[in-house]
Amino acid sequence: MDVLGVGSRVNHITYGKGVIIHVHKRAYDICFIEGGIKTLSKENNLEIIEKVESEYNVSFNEAEEALMKILREWSDVSEVIPLGEKWQNGLMILKPGDSSLKEKEIPIETFFHKIVMLRDRLRVLEQRINSHDKLTDEDKINIQQYITRIYGSLTTFNVLFKHRMDYFEGEKTEK
Repeated sequence: MDVLGVGSRVNHITYGKGVIIHVHKRAYDICFIEGGIKTLSKENNLEIIEKVESEYNVSFNEAEEALMKILREWSDVSEVIPLGEKWQNGLMILKPGDSSLKEKEIPIETFFHKIVMLRDRLRVLEQRINSHDKLTDEDKINIQQYITRIYGSLTTFNVLFKHRMDYFEGEKTEK
């Protein structure tokens, strides 16, 4: 059987039409229109609808992750981070200890957006420090420790995020 590249369109007798999204040593990950993503052996009888040659066996996911990493590290553009469903349309109420003062209500989405902007700006700051040509490596490490501690202080807000991969992470301790 021909070795197919990412993007090749195929037809399978059981799952129907699909597109190869990742090439493994002995198998393909194929996204089928009706059946979702399936991993099938290269030995499987696939009808080739359209073959794509591939020098590099990089999946769409790997390419997307690499691009997102580059954009996160080198731009001031904020990505859209989803808020956990349980918080959508929620309201944050700040009630002062002094009962003569009025409560302040803030939509959780507004607060969440500020947290995400803070995280994105910390990432940009971190990248600019690491690429700065006048700071010594020791200076960079010392400043980086403060940024890591800031991330640690912000882990309280991880409860707002929908996906674990978007969480703040502070210093890792070995157990």
